[in-house]
Amino acid sequence: MQKPLQVISDALTTLQVPENALQVVLIVAAVTLGWWAAKYVRARITVSPDPDNIPDRLRELLYVGAPQSLILAVVATLDGLMHAFGLKANMLDAAVQLVGLLLLIRVTVYVVRVSLGARTRLKGWGVPITAVIWVFVALHVLGWGDEVIDALDSIGLNAGKTRISVWSVMKLLVTVSFFVIAAMWVSRWLERRVLKLDALAPTMRIGIAKFLQAFLVGLSVLVGLNAAGLDLTTLNVLTGAIGIGLGFGLQSIAANFVSGFVLLMDRSIKPGDVISFTGMPGTTTEGFGWVEELRGRYVVVRDRDGVEMLVPNQNLITNPVINWSYTDPRVRLKLPVRLSYKDDPELAMKLLLDATVDHPRIIREPAPVARLMGFGDHGIELELRFWIPDPQEGVNNVRSDVNRMIWKLFREHGLTIPVAQREIRVEMGTSEVPAPISPPRT
Repeated sequence: MQKPLQVISDALTTLQVPENALQVVLIVAAVTLGWWAAKYVRARITVSPDPDNIPDRLRELLYVGAPQSLILAVVATLDGLMHAFGLKANMLDAAVQLVGLLLLIRVTVYVVRVSLGARTRLKGWGVPITAVIWVFVALHVLGWGDEVIDALDSIGLNAGKTRISVWSVMKLLVTVSFFVIAAMWVSRWLERRVLKLDALAPTMRIGIAKFLQAFLVGLSVLVGLNAAGLDLTTLNVLTGAIGIGLGFGLQSIAANFVSGFVLLMDRSIKPGDVISFTGMPGTTTEGFGWVEELRGRYVVVRDRDGVEMLVPNQNLITNPVINWSYTDPRVRLKLPVRLSYKDDPELAMKLLLDATVDHPRIIREPAPVARLMGFGDHGIELELRFWIPDPQEGVNNVRSDVNRMIWKLFREHGLTIPVAQREIRVEMGTSEVPAPISPPRT
């Protein structure tokens, strides 16, 4: 490659030619005008967050490619005018090619990102990836590609029989990335096919899809390393050492991945289930939520407040978890009520049953029941039991409705819910002090 000072000198010499200087001014003006027009166009494009809507995707594509498209239109127009007037336009011709390549690469990167799904890691990296690819392609178009490759290949070090250079590392990253993207495409296609198999349980479909994705991505990395010219046999010692380190340092992560496959296979917890993390079934809803999604390392649980909690898979395997909809979505709720000893417990139990009559979410079969559980220190302990068919719609709201009705009925019939009271009795003694007892004589 030429020395930097020589390149700068040649560029200044080229710009001293009037026709070349005019073309540079026109290119700068075209880029400025196209970029300003793109800002105006983008301000009037509304992109919807719906990723499955084709018109919205087209609007987003127009938003992404607006700067390059408008700059290309302006540069191509100026290039045509220069040719029409018979003026020299070699720089404008190259600019049209380079801007066209930039537009093509930007659109291709966007299509690849969309095809990999909404959760792809490429989201937000479209501009940097486009810039890197375009720079290398532009250097080849301008005829500087071989010189740049030789310069990058000269920067490196020798590791035994293998030479590691900047160019070899870049080539390795590009090759592996290509194979990984291809594997993700194939895995996504297979995932859609597997999820449509009605003969398999939903959790089994998810498990197979996740396994295929992990297997294909791992295989693509190995194939990409081999395609890049890396001898995999030289990595045996290195991978062995890394494996030992990962075995000690990533035990928790590995346990979560294995636990995730166990949850998918045994179908104990699946998307849509209502679960809570507590050891007291039927009396509390601590950690109450819905299973939104089963991931490789964690489970997404959404609570009544709309907060999504990421629970490690290992916690669901090793800790007690209440699955409110494991076999039957119906659950029984218990409401403890205390009654004063001055009131009639038979009337109180009848009113407890009346409190459940008009509630739309309390089912009639099994029918609600009221029980006298015992005689406590502060009153008679009663308990109302009833069933609801839809715990996913909330549990505490039903409890609240029934408790309010119980309070209303008790007040209308003069029944009392006693509060805890304690009596302190103080006994007053005499003021006389007994005479001391003399010790016996020996």
